[in-house]
Amino acid sequence: MGFQVMTMSDAAASRVNAIVQTSGPDAKGIRVGIKKGGCAGMEYTIDLVTEPNPKDDRIEHAGATVWIDPAAVLYLLGTQMDFEVTTLRSGFTFHNPNQTSACGCGESVELKAADLAELARQKQESASV
Repeated sequence: MGFQVMTMSDAAASRVNAIVQTSGPDAKGIRVGIKKGGCAGMEYTIDLVTEPNPKDDRIEHAGATVWIDPAAVLYLLGTQMDFEVTTLRSGFTFHNPNQTSACGCGESVELKAADLAELARQKQESASV
């Protein structure tokens, strides 16, 4: 089995399913990407998918489908997507091992590309256990 770019919590899957169910018959899931912006330099993007891009990576969990922009893959390797509701906000969160810092408002992050050699080593170690 190959390495999955990103994982999704049950809460995130539930929210993706809710978005798809309320977005009309053409909605198939969401697409996650990265763009330059914000005070820390990068922002996560989330868009509704009605026509999947065949170049995107795809993850599925609990009936929810998320496509990942190929340009974002190296920045998202090892990330867990979650959904949280607090007193002041609700939204998707990303627990990303490639994040080096974030701005004070929490809207943008600084990311480094994943270390592919380290990921391969970790995968090899876990397979031999």
